[in-house]
Amino acid sequence: MLPRPNSKAVNRKERLDLPGSSPPSRPPAERLAGFGESWAAVSLEWAQAAARRCIQCPAEPCVRACPLGNDIPYALWHLEHGLVDDAARIFRQTSSMPDICGRVCPQTELCEGVCPYTKQGRPPVPIGRLEAYTADWVAREDLSTGIAAARSTGRRIAIVGAGPAGITAAEALAGNGHAVTLFDAWPEAGGLLLYGIPRFKLSPEIVRRKTQHLSRLGIRCQFDTKLGNGMSVDGLVDQGFDAILLAIGAGIGRPLDIPGSDLAGVYQATPFLVRANTDPASLPPGLRSPPEVGRRVAVIGGGDTAMDCVRTALRLGAEQATVWYRRTEAEMPGNPRDRTLAIEEGARFEWLVTPGGLEADDEGRVRAMRLVRMQLGEVDASGRGRPIPIAGSEHTVEVDTVVLALGYLPDAAFVARIAGLDAESDGRIRVDPLTGATSREGVFAAGDNVLGPALVVDAVAHGIRAAEAIHSFVSAGGAVATR
Repeated sequence: MLPRPNSKAVNRKERLDLPGSSPPSRPPAERLAGFGESWAAVSLEWAQAAARRCIQCPAEPCVRACPLGNDIPYALWHLEHGLVDDAARIFRQTSSMPDICGRVCPQTELCEGVCPYTKQGRPPVPIGRLEAYTADWVAREDLSTGIAAARSTGRRIAIVGAGPAGITAAEALAGNGHAVTLFDAWPEAGGLLLYGIPRFKLSPEIVRRKTQHLSRLGIRCQFDTKLGNGMSVDGLVDQGFDAILLAIGAGIGRPLDIPGSDLAGVYQATPFLVRANTDPASLPPGLRSPPEVGRRVAVIGGGDTAMDCVRTALRLGAEQATVWYRRTEAEMPGNPRDRTLAIEEGARFEWLVTPGGLEADDEGRVRAMRLVRMQLGEVDASGRGRPIPIAGSEHTVEVDTVVLALGYLPDAAFVARIAGLDAESDGRIRVDPLTGATSREGVFAAGDNVLGPALVVDAVAHGIRAAEAIHSFVSAGGAVATR
């Protein structure tokens, strides 16, 4: 690898004058014709030029803004010199999923958001696109940067949940020589990576590339298996597992408590996205048919999931797909890039409005939505103006399908059934923040079932931390406490 650059090697003033642009995407009409990835392919020359704009800030703000602490400047230094495999290895030292995080992280809120170019109103260095590029290069060139299997320690670890936190922990623990078994309720590994994120943002083949690596590490997977449905923590103890990691996510869609929310044609976001984006062979029987969206689709919400849903509806043939949000665009959570792509593809947005009820046709299917205009009042606990209904603003619009993208909650009832496990009032599992250890000895937790709905990169960081703690625990002879 190259030595780290010094001030003589980097002319920062000259680099700041280099032209920059956002990562190229495919034309909107081409994107709408299918579910292929929205990004356009880029060349090595493009990647090198983009990496060369990095001014190698001494304070490394992008590193500090990354939940994983990726050594971004050093990786980009290698990339600009054409050493793509070395750049990939640097990203891989701290991230188990650079090809995935590079695609789905909201870089504008993290590493790219603190890039010096943003202060000038110019495009930042496209760190996410370059991170994913290096990971794809390594996969294409068949150069291994992953963890290798180690000599067996004889200790057995059960991981419940094969999403980003569980997969990350499984890989790290197998790399330490422990025998790992992944349990998951879905028919295939990946969790939200495969069953929640649309194909136009993350190809299933990229997720499967990761899960195939798990198989090469000797990790066993048991699918269609849900904790609490024929399997329990005590049952895993009886099977001889020395430690257990709960990484079950936060997959309960927030309900919309209005009349008509149970009508046909009203979907929670996850079933809608799963049925539209996932190969039927990878789905349970009840989810194998795509949703029928009709002409007019209403998406309620304002975050990344709402953008995923409205863009999916357009690909399913909706003539009009509209996001209805109770605040203004300035208060919307989520990645602005996804919002830009949605607008390019024809998505509509209605601000300061909230649904008050849904109406049915003669067959019991949703046909209209009653709406109320809002205005923003005092700042609430979220740090945004509180939406207040405007009297006399009620009106009705015709809809054929309504998708609820209001966020997610942990499964509080499920967590409450696990003996000896302390939890927060909202169902999040209570853990030691440094180790992920729960109130029950030998049982750890990581990811959204601890954090609440969070970023993939946060789940990866949680998985890494939990794996380190579990490795220390079982190496010292620890075992799950029986009940």
